[in-house]
Amino acid sequence: MKKEYWFIIMIYIAMQLSAIVGVPAILFLGNMLGYSFDEVAKIAPPLWIVISFTITLLLTLWFLRKERKEMPMRKQAPLSTSIGWAIAGIPLAFMAQTIAANIELMLGIEMGSDNTQQIMSLIETSAIVILVVSIIGPILEEIIFRKIIFGSLHKRLNFFLSALISSLIFSLAHGEIEHLLLYAAMGFTFAFLYVKTNRILVPIIAHVAMNTFVVVIQLNMDKLEKYMTDIETVQMIFSRLG
Repeated sequence: MKKEYWFIIMIYIAMQLSAIVGVPAILFLGNMLGYSFDEVAKIAPPLWIVISFTITLLLTLWFLRKERKEMPMRKQAPLSTSIGWAIAGIPLAFMAQTIAANIELMLGIEMGSDNTQQIMSLIETSAIVILVVSIIGPILEEIIFRKIIFGSLHKRLNFFLSALISSLIFSLAHGEIEHLLLYAAMGFTFAFLYVKTNRILVPIIAHVAMNTFVVVIQLNMDKLEKYMTDIETVQMIFSRLG
């Protein structure tokens, strides 16, 4: 593995642990500027998430600045083919996630994600976190888990083992090993898109679309529940009239 890749992985791990230092630093700075503890404590976690993810992405792109020049264009799928896979990858990712979720349900694994709920809580505190969840996060994760980890493994192992190992690491990084099948389904799908095109932008597009869709659904969950209740009420009225 290239030394730049190791630097990126170490920066990513440091970013995941940085809240231990970053959040107290924001609290201290807020106190120095005369803000109340309660005011700063509310925005400190989401603010640090945005800062740390943005810095990590900028550093990652800086370490990868030579990649485009070193990558022979003949190894990449034609632009038209890549666009086609980028578009097809979106429903493909949703389909894989839906199948995996249903299998987990049949296995008795509870639906829902603690990770998603924690993220939504942060979004409710500060809407700017949506930028991290929908864009910055997926870009970083595809670079780390698909380009670097999966890509390095795929040079030595077959597709299945490379995707399986990288998906397991992907699941562990999210702290939800109980949803291993769900993360594996997404990991295999994004790895497939990457292999088919050799363009990391393709799985990034699918990942961004999926995360954005989940955020939109979660933010409008109350409206959706009311809509479903209204439909059930109308159906009940018509069934009685019949």
